[in-house]
Amino acid sequence: MRSILKSLMLASALLAGCGSPVVNPVSGQAERSVMSEPAEIATGAKAHQQVLQEYGLLPDPKLQAYVNNLGQRLAKLSHRQQLQWHFSLLDSPEINAFALPGGYVYITRGIMAYLQNEAELAGVIGHEIGHVTARHGAQRATRQQDAGLGVLAATVLGAVLEQQGVAGAGQLASDVSQTAAAGYIASYGRDQELQADSLGAEYLARNAYNPRNMIQVINTLKNQERFAADQARAGGRAAPAPNTWLASHPSNDQRLQMITQLAAQYQGKYGDEGRERYLQATAGMAFGESAAQGLTRGADFYHPALGIALSAPAGWRIQNDTEQLAVVSASGDAALLIAVAPGKAGKTHDEIIRNLLKPSEGRTERLNLNSLTATRFVGKRNNAQGQAQALDAMLVSGPTGAVFILSPAAKNAATLQAAAAPLSQARSSFRALTPVDRAAARPWRLTTVPFPVGGFAQLARTSVLPMPEPQLRLINGFYAGGQPAVGQPVKVVE
Repeated sequence: MRSILKSLMLASALLAGCGSPVVNPVSGQAERSVMSEPAEIATGAKAHQQVLQEYGLLPDPKLQAYVNNLGQRLAKLSHRQQLQWHFSLLDSPEINAFALPGGYVYITRGIMAYLQNEAELAGVIGHEIGHVTARHGAQRATRQQDAGLGVLAATVLGAVLEQQGVAGAGQLASDVSQTAAAGYIASYGRDQELQADSLGAEYLARNAYNPRNMIQVINTLKNQERFAADQARAGGRAAPAPNTWLASHPSNDQRLQMITQLAAQYQGKYGDEGRERYLQATAGMAFGESAAQGLTRGADFYHPALGIALSAPAGWRIQNDTEQLAVVSASGDAALLIAVAPGKAGKTHDEIIRNLLKPSEGRTERLNLNSLTATRFVGKRNNAQGQAQALDAMLVSGPTGAVFILSPAAKNAATLQAAAAPLSQARSSFRALTPVDRAAARPWRLTTVPFPVGGFAQLARTSVLPMPEPQLRLINGFYAGGQPAVGQPVKVVE
């Protein structure tokens, strides 16, 4: 998402003037804004293309239609039904949802895997619709322009920070040289989030869904965080950062209490929560990484689209991010970094070394790495301060024509030296996909089975994909305890 921010920062120009009075569709009150409704729509449309380029839509027309139809029903009864709304399901395992001004709402398949019914999904979508109807993006843009950012850049910065959570704010603020950004996103909290909760509850009630489903959404995602922390603790690791949706949407006990009080205000008869429809719609949806993003299976990594695989040494782990693949040591202080050389860097290994790595001195060695053409360069290059630093990189031509750059990295020279053997082992494992690799490179998908008499313990023993009982409880909404009735459809991953 940082590439979205940087490209739009470069394209964005500061708008002149102090803004104009605009009537807020929710409050009915006039507020100063640098964004009119047409400007909201234009800004959202431009940023929308960048979001799709970065993440991509989930290639499932039926599930896309399901999400869009639900969103359109909610938006039709919102405070800004005149907008042309767009609801997109992103092909991302992140547990997230966010919105851009002008009626652009995004849901990830990652968050959908942990929801239990259509009403919960409506709660997530309704919350994001609330951000748009209350013009929270425009309010953010106005405040950011006051701090010196252009409207488009400010809007996308807000979306990026929603994506990465408060923990990512400092780094992104540094990226754009705006120290005010981190403080701004922190203030994008109680008032606007509670208003979005309130609007989400209202939109649920208007569509005959019980507003209490919003409480269940928060509890479900908090349980996901608890599971991640429990797993990390069991493995002797530090607890990971909170999932993105909750990280950027304050969710402490006070907020849960307020949501509970808010939902209790709605009294009425509500319709079906849509569990059966939801399970049918999500059956077959990818779970975790997708083949297009590369698949981590234990110590092995497979990328069917690029035709390559590699393995982590004992005790090391695969870390597959959107911008880079890495094989990381147990302590996290050393790694082998793997990236694809951009096409503009050159066609040959020598051109890529010269244009991308820009060495000041060194030597090349031609190699054959598991039948793939490779070149290793060892030498030096100058950093931004003009100081010489060591450079060690291996370029490998993959089976689909892409050129990969494998670079060792560590916190210091001593750590790099100590990790030389496992780094070499990881590098030597880089290979074209074998028939055995291709058989293992199968995406995981959600499906349903009847809940067995033996409960989650039996389900864990008999599942096609071995999954611990706590995780089965988590994806079915029973992490805190209890269990469904025998024979009731429950989610499993295969």
